[in-house]
Amino acid sequence: MSTKSLAQKVKLVKPFIGIITLQFGYGGMVIISKFALNKGMNQHVLVVYRNVVAAAVIAPFAIILDRNTRPKMTSSVFVKIMLLGFLEPVIDQNLYYTGVKFTTATFAAAMCNILPAFAFIMAWIFRLEKVDLGRIPSQAKLLGTLVTVGGAMIMTLVNGPMLDLPWTKENNRHESVKDVTNENSVKGSLMIAAGVVCWSSFIILQAITLKSYPAELSLTVLICMMATIEGSVAALILEWGNPSAWSIHLDSMLLAALYGGVVCSGFGYYIQGMVMKERGPVFPSAFNPLGMIIVAILSSFIFSEIMYLGKVIGAVIIVLGLYMVLWGKSKDYLLSETSEKVLAPTDEHITAMDENMKISKQELVAIDCTRGRLGKESV
Repeated sequence: MSTKSLAQKVKLVKPFIGIITLQFGYGGMVIISKFALNKGMNQHVLVVYRNVVAAAVIAPFAIILDRNTRPKMTSSVFVKIMLLGFLEPVIDQNLYYTGVKFTTATFAAAMCNILPAFAFIMAWIFRLEKVDLGRIPSQAKLLGTLVTVGGAMIMTLVNGPMLDLPWTKENNRHESVKDVTNENSVKGSLMIAAGVVCWSSFIILQAITLKSYPAELSLTVLICMMATIEGSVAALILEWGNPSAWSIHLDSMLLAALYGGVVCSGFGYYIQGMVMKERGPVFPSAFNPLGMIIVAILSSFIFSEIMYLGKVIGAVIIVLGLYMVLWGKSKDYLLSETSEKVLAPTDEHITAMDENMKISKQELVAIDCTRGRLGKESV
């Protein structure tokens, strides 16, 4: 295998590895945050601490690695960063964590599977995603998005027979059922759905901002810093007169803030930005159903959440829809790569052009010499 072909395969696989790793990180965050919220951590304060940690951890990398590539800050970019810090880190995270309090970890992760649909539609509107309904890849992306949403709805609304999993403790089943039935799942669902809309808007705006400010690490730090300011104001208003909400100890609450800041807000925004620059905004969101499956498996072990046949069927449908979207995206990517190769001159073409230019120069010199001799003979 040549070095060039190996580099091409690494370039092809790298976005998949990055986003799959990120989904495992998101899955861990759902579990840890649910555990911390159950222990009494305030969701609004968690948002602030998470963004403080993210900004502090990523800032040194941004200062060193982006020092030669960081573009000049403009008023337009600054306004976009303010909006980015408000959309996902403040609105989405506050709504999501509040929704998690009213539901289970698996249910919250399942509701987030409407993200690919919103991201696809918004990317289509803003011309960040190419859609030609006459082509099979575009039809696969559209149909796969609908299938993914349908699977998420089945997983959310349909239970079916209970699955008797050996690792689910019998004494926790009644408590789990009681928690789910007593909580206002409708209210939680609406909050998570509204948060997902903000998350989709964040992804689209991040893709647009990266075109004018192509420094992923620096952009991540600026978003988290702005989110810290905006989130602190929101938390102070929502928790006015409750200073105990800001207390944190060496327990799951601190772990949730550190893990969320480093993995999800810090490196999560960076990896997402890197992948979007190469594959577009729909590609990262298409993997979101994978996180739901990870959370469902972990929750059944950690929280002894009851698994139902309907939820498993919904998960399978989601995977099928995800495969259809990724197949369509891969065909579009190969088509764009082929077009670039056809339009871009190869090394052989450049060499041939250089040789032709040399020949043309030699011919011009020969013509000038001939003219000089003819001039002398005429004299």
